[in-house]
Amino acid sequence: MQGGRKIKSSLLLSVAVAALGLQQLQAQQKAVYLDPAQPLNARVNDLISKLTLEEKVAQMLDQSAPVQRLNIPAYSWWNEALHGVGRSGPATVFPQAIGLAATFDDDLAQREATAISDEARAMYNAAIAQNHYVKYGGLTFWTPNINIFRDPRWGRGQETYGEDPYLTSRMGVAFVKGLQGNDPKYLKVAACAKHYAVHSGPEKLRHEFNAEASPQDLRETYLPAFHALVNAKVEAVMCAYNSTNGEPCCGNTFLLNDVLRKEWGFRGHVVSDCGALDDLYQGHKVVKTKTEAAVLALQRGVNLNCGDTYSELTGAVKQGMLKEAQLDSSLAVLLRTRFKLGLFDPKGMTPYDQIPTSVINSAEHRQLAKEVALKSVVLLKNNGVLPLRNDLGKYFVTGPNATSVDALLGNYYGVNGQMTTILEGLVAGVRPGSQIEYKQGMLLDRPNVNPIDWTTGEAKLTDATIVVMGITGLLEGEEGESIASSHAGDRLDYNLPQNQIDFLKKLRKDNKHPLIAVVTGGSPMNLAEVHELCDAVLLTWYPGEEGGSAVADIIFGKASPSGKLPVTFPKSLDQLPAYESYGMKGRTYRYMDAEPLYPFGYGLSYAKFEYASLKLSSKKLAKGKPVEVEATVKNTGTMAGEEVVQLYLTHTARKGSQTPLYSLKSFKRVSLQPGASTTVRFTLTPDMLALINEKGLAVAPTGLVKVWVAGSLPSQRSQELGAAKAAMATLAAK
Repeated sequence: MQGGRKIKSSLLLSVAVAALGLQQLQAQQKAVYLDPAQPLNARVNDLISKLTLEEKVAQMLDQSAPVQRLNIPAYSWWNEALHGVGRSGPATVFPQAIGLAATFDDDLAQREATAISDEARAMYNAAIAQNHYVKYGGLTFWTPNINIFRDPRWGRGQETYGEDPYLTSRMGVAFVKGLQGNDPKYLKVAACAKHYAVHSGPEKLRHEFNAEASPQDLRETYLPAFHALVNAKVEAVMCAYNSTNGEPCCGNTFLLNDVLRKEWGFRGHVVSDCGALDDLYQGHKVVKTKTEAAVLALQRGVNLNCGDTYSELTGAVKQGMLKEAQLDSSLAVLLRTRFKLGLFDPKGMTPYDQIPTSVINSAEHRQLAKEVALKSVVLLKNNGVLPLRNDLGKYFVTGPNATSVDALLGNYYGVNGQMTTILEGLVAGVRPGSQIEYKQGMLLDRPNVNPIDWTTGEAKLTDATIVVMGITGLLEGEEGESIASSHAGDRLDYNLPQNQIDFLKKLRKDNKHPLIAVVTGGSPMNLAEVHELCDAVLLTWYPGEEGGSAVADIIFGKASPSGKLPVTFPKSLDQLPAYESYGMKGRTYRYMDAEPLYPFGYGLSYAKFEYASLKLSSKKLAKGKPVEVEATVKNTGTMAGEEVVQLYLTHTARKGSQTPLYSLKSFKRVSLQPGASTTVRFTLTPDMLALINEKGLAVAPTGLVKVWVAGSLPSQRSQELGAAKAAMATLAAK
């Protein structure tokens, strides 16, 4: 009987627990925060009211803990999508961001980001269906990187859209739109503008470095892209590791409060770079303890901590260092993002809940990756050997990056099982009956140990040699990732590894057959000897999963190269100011007086373009009125091609002040058949015509303004390299 009573008691207890669970579930179903029909702020505030102090703090860490009693699962805020969903499941791998910038095609950037966000949602849908809530598995993506690539030594410059604030703004806005979607209620994924602000090396010093920038450089160079993305309603902004003008970026009153929140009206959340709040007391030493760092960051406007510094907030509230109401206000800003992603709504409520896994690395996305790669490749030199026929007797492929997957990836990458190396693309591109031989020939960054050379002699016996060289993410990137870099990912030596140049010289000696260099990398490098030794030079960046196919199509003439340099290639680092200097004088095409190796905006084509008949709607600038610009572009060559038509201004009147030599103000892609021409039109608004003065204020132009339309920077060096002569007209201001 005693055993029977125990069984009965156990059954009664189980029924009671089940009833209590049902009551809790019913109560939660009635809760405001779970009701999609309720206003967003009401839902956020209702959820916060149900959380304990410890639970609130846990939601402000990048790996947010679950709240079982409220049926809130764990959530990973840290996700990457720089050029495809990164560090997660199989995904389409697009060309690195600097390669996307070389397309000068913001419509293409938006289409790429749309494909990436499709894949991100599909991965998330599949993961939560299996109850997987793991790191890099969320919908908040810390992309894009819109820092200005002001110095080629910075290893992470490959993540950016180059050195120009206008190009960076256009590409960044398009990428955000593609990621976040256009639904009026729900975010497809949440994008993030990083690293705010004035952040571009040195990588090794980033946890303690102070970047000093004048008001003019801030407003003219370092802040415009962030402002543009805020106007495009980017959901998040990441504060940088370094200090700017004496205050750590993740505790910077001017940047976070005065500019971002008050001046620009940003309503999204601010996330720290990973470990950046530890730098407040360990690197910058503006406070003494971890708790003080947490309090300072929260009070200055950081809503989410990548790291564990915010775990100290519980104690800070209990000690009276911080009011719980302050924490609630910051958490409310952060939680709005999760609600806008639909993470507290029933399955099927968002228009993205049913995106299938079949979109991941689909044939359509692979074709898009190839389109980006084709448009990103920059033809730096061609003495007439390209395009090659694909039916020659024999081709020889050599070099350390011909079979390298690393040379396709760059950093912050995804992976999949169908990566097409450059060798594979070339092999697939030759016709039956032709031979193609491969030997690596040399190592990436050090001399061969074995002195026997079976490569250069054989290469000279073939009809054409293609040497795939350059650098990879082993030599440039972020601290900790570039494992072959002795400078924490930065490239303090501007030259290519000397063994590559020595090998190239051996290939060239006594060799009258075409020698073609295919150069991989994400930053400017000294290609002077490569340019001299080779008949043609192609810069491919890190071209993604279809990189090999794209390179082959260009080499064999199935497509004409149309990429343009989004960053200046100086002849040497001696032409630049010190790496640690953030003043713009002497930097980038806008302020560099010295003649570069390759100028900004430069890139050759198999087509031949000419510019003529530049017309302005008015020869005099009227206050507050736009100016219409039009120019004729003609393809006088024998092959079809696409041209990036670029509009630049030169202000001539501000003597004695820091005035850009040239400023890119717009660009458009046009496609022209042989003999065809088109009229390209631009509108110059008063904002575009204005200058930024020493106080950081926009002022109307004075004197004469030169208006240029060209396929490259309208400089003498561009014409020396074979770019078309620019069309120019003069506009008179007051």
